[in-house]
Amino acid sequence: MSQVSTSVPTLAGSRLVAGSAIDGVEFRPLTMHADHRGRFTEVFQQSWGTCITPVQWSVVQSEARVFRGVHLHRRHDEYFSVLRGRATVGLRDIRPWSATRGRWAMYECSGDDLACLTFPLGILHGWYFHEASLHLQAVSEAYVDYGTDDNWGCVWSDPALEIPWPISSEPIVTRRAGDFPTLQALLDALGDWPKP
Repeated sequence: MSQVSTSVPTLAGSRLVAGSAIDGVEFRPLTMHADHRGRFTEVFQQSWGTCITPVQWSVVQSEARVFRGVHLHRRHDEYFSVLRGRATVGLRDIRPWSATRGRWAMYECSGDDLACLTFPLGILHGWYFHEASLHLQAVSEAYVDYGTDDNWGCVWSDPALEIPWPISSEPIVTRRAGDFPTLQALLDALGDWPKP
């Protein structure tokens, strides 16, 4: 199954480029302080009041054309920030209790214009890297605890996601992601899970 779209323009900088607001999702520009020594940027403060209380931080390198996801976790919140390179991030709310269930949003994230994106559990999420990139990721539950039983997914190209990925050729995905089910099959498997 393939969904290739060029309908969304490539924009410089980090911002929401398509879709609409989703409850609990926060996009925050990060301030870079520069002087003759280099740059300093705060990437997280507990006082920001985001949805996440991180317990694991990871630095992830991706080659150009890599697609990670589309993943879903029912127990933990996430943080994402591109430090170098450029990525498109797609989100879709499938929380049964959410007032924004069914909404999707697509963000452009660039290492030249630092920003972070935080989102709560129950949000389908995937990221496509247009060039070799480095990103910072945090989760509120360590992978060792969620990796085997709360690491769901659906195929990135399912038209039912409604996310107009700006991808002009087949992305590089893992074998597991290539075998992900459709959105409807995922929803059927999940059932109507309770609000945590």
